[in-house]
Amino acid sequence: MRCEVVAIGTELLLGQITDTNSSWIGEQLALAGIDSLYQTKVGDNLDRIVETLELALSRSDAVVCCGGLGPTQDDLTREALAVVTGAPLVADEAMEEHIIGLFSGRGRPMPANNLRQAERPEGAAFIEQMPGTAPGLVCPLRRPGADGGTRELVLYAVPGVPWEMREMVLGTVIPDLQRRAGITSVIRSRTLRTWGESESGLAERLAGRIDHLDGQGNPTIAFLASGIEGLKVRLTAKAPTEVEADALLAAEEAEVRALLGELVFGVDDDTMESVVLDLLRSSGLTLAAAESLTGGMVGSRLCDVPGASDVFRGGVVSYASAVKHEVLEVPDGPVVTTDAAAAMALGVRRLLGADVGIAATGVAGPEEQEGRPVGTVCLAVVSDPPGGDGPVVDTVETRLPGGRRQVREFTVISLLGLLRRHLLARSS
Repeated sequence: MRCEVVAIGTELLLGQITDTNSSWIGEQLALAGIDSLYQTKVGDNLDRIVETLELALSRSDAVVCCGGLGPTQDDLTREALAVVTGAPLVADEAMEEHIIGLFSGRGRPMPANNLRQAERPEGAAFIEQMPGTAPGLVCPLRRPGADGGTRELVLYAVPGVPWEMREMVLGTVIPDLQRRAGITSVIRSRTLRTWGESESGLAERLAGRIDHLDGQGNPTIAFLASGIEGLKVRLTAKAPTEVEADALLAAEEAEVRALLGELVFGVDDDTMESVVLDLLRSSGLTLAAAESLTGGMVGSRLCDVPGASDVFRGGVVSYASAVKHEVLEVPDGPVVTTDAAAAMALGVRRLLGADVGIAATGVAGPEEQEGRPVGTVCLAVVSDPPGGDGPVVDTVETRLPGGRRQVREFTVISLLGLLRRHLLARSS
């Protein structure tokens, strides 16, 4: 079973909206064991949509169309499906009543053109899940096969709104594709999140393990680069049942962790900030942050995690040197040094009454500062060891690549990564 994804919308071609839907659908197809060899974007033009769908059907067994199911004149997916299937559009009375009920239940008048969304090609069925006002469609069709027989094909149409699309894909499209493909096995995936090593470095560490798995074919390992968030190592296993697939994944995760050690900081949806907050919480520690070049980005990421207030007391954006000296009591002198970063961490810890202080100072650009080149960053983490004397201070000076924004973003993840290593060492 091969399935293509066709994203519909001129705004995608103009770059006004980034097409994250296709990549997500592609991921779900892979996890379901459905081959997907092509993804296409096409604008809001009936002839070109039809041409694109015909090309997709000539080389695949199924096509998922995403977008173009709204009520306006440029929403042409329904019309294109009718042309491709050779079936007229018919108004579905039950769907009309449902859409009218949605609007009346919200106390809003319904524009008449919303009833266009109740139309479907004759022989097509609406997708059961309908979190918004745009119903999805399942359109089966037949075409002559190369051997003189008949090819059983299917077109799916889902809205472009991501949360609506995801519910339909997971609720109807994927199960229907698996049924058509005769897939009875379970495919499960687990992603290990890593930080601190290059892709080539990870590949070298795991080369022997990958060669071993290539020989047996199951489970598998793949690398996914995630920019400043590090590298993901995806483990995928196939088995007759979920229990067996999960057992394969657990065994393989143990093998990979043994090879990568502390490079692995989390699993699946973990982020560096969620991990360090959990480490702090489990140790009964509170945190304060002093930020210079990052200007509050560290605090923002921490506060994005639900429950961060249990641990994170707050921060000081000491962007100006005078604030470092007057508020955080950093000694007079250069402020782009590890000594200054350590003093900032000590100062914010004292000021906010936290157990752990972190700090970042440096040169984001566009020009050098204090004779230090752009990209120079100094980081510090401070805490008192359990039962020990005096604070333990970890500092790092590094040179980060990229423009101003990239330097600041890399600084955030680098500081959180240093905090994680500090906490792990503290508890060992």
